[in-house]
Amino acid sequence: MRVLITGGAGFIGSHLTDVCLARGDEVFVLDDLSTGSIDNIEYHRNHPYFHYTIGRVQNASVTAELVDRCDVIYHLAAEVGVRRVIDSPISTIENNVQATEVVFAAAAKKGKRVLFTSTSEVYGLSTDLPYREDGNIVMGPASNSRWSYACSKALDEFLALAYFNERQMPVTIVRLFNTVGPRQTGHYGMVVPTLVQQAMTGKPLTVFGDGRQSRCFGFVKDVVRALVALMDRPEAAGQIYNVGAQTEISILELAQRVKELTQSASPIVMVPYEDAYETGYQDMPRRIPDTSKLKALVGFAPTTDIDEIVDSVMRSFVARQERSAPRVPTPRVPVRVA
Repeated sequence: MRVLITGGAGFIGSHLTDVCLARGDEVFVLDDLSTGSIDNIEYHRNHPYFHYTIGRVQNASVTAELVDRCDVIYHLAAEVGVRRVIDSPISTIENNVQATEVVFAAAAKKGKRVLFTSTSEVYGLSTDLPYREDGNIVMGPASNSRWSYACSKALDEFLALAYFNERQMPVTIVRLFNTVGPRQTGHYGMVVPTLVQQAMTGKPLTVFGDGRQSRCFGFVKDVVRALVALMDRPEAAGQIYNVGAQTEISILELAQRVKELTQSASPIVMVPYEDAYETGYQDMPRRIPDTSKLKALVGFAPTTDIDEIVDSVMRSFVARQERSAPRVPTPRVPVRVA
């Protein structure tokens, strides 16, 4: 198939690009590189089935042209990371909502299949665990910018289902739960690469709050496998699916595991939320997905444990450091002329 991946130079999008090319799809990537990196897709540059456009999804004419050329669309482009959301709430709302409107309008016009990546953040402060796709959404106060991301993605979900019901656009929604792995950076608050980088550079490992908040970390290659499987199932249209792992670990335990696996002598430092983010910052104590609906349709089950995930992030960090290190020029050897 011919596949359009918005945000295809990003962390998840680049892994999705790898998989689609490997199975013989022709891939078109659209990314403005605001959070993605050309390094993530550079090695595909000479692949005969790979094409990329550097630009914003909000550019309706560019997006419409790419949608016309493709059979299916993976819409991943979005603002990401707690730090970016808190620092730039306007761009979070505008970019998430406006970009999605452009993609859906173009896809609906041509009747193209869409997979939209939402987030576990939409469950908000719900304590009804594990989270089910038909469970209630419980948002915090509008005065807390932390919730702008969740609200914008929830609005995108409502829009997706509206297009499905009113204009028969075949769209599937996936809610991703803490996806991690190679190529992810800690620039925007992602906890695993942040802890790994701190441990491997001798800096203190920072854990926010009391560290008892827990998450289920899904390996990016497992997650991408689920996305492709869902795109291949027409009956997934009009549905929402949780995608992630179900093994729970606290952030303090994660920091301790990273410290052990990296053999780091760095201390673990507890940082109050108000020092790390904004006053009144709210976090979810636990976030666990119910993935039975996904498993029933495509047989999905994650296969990568937390140690393997941390190891992959460590290796990715080392490789990135080696690529960015200044090259030492090879000294010229004097040639003796007879």
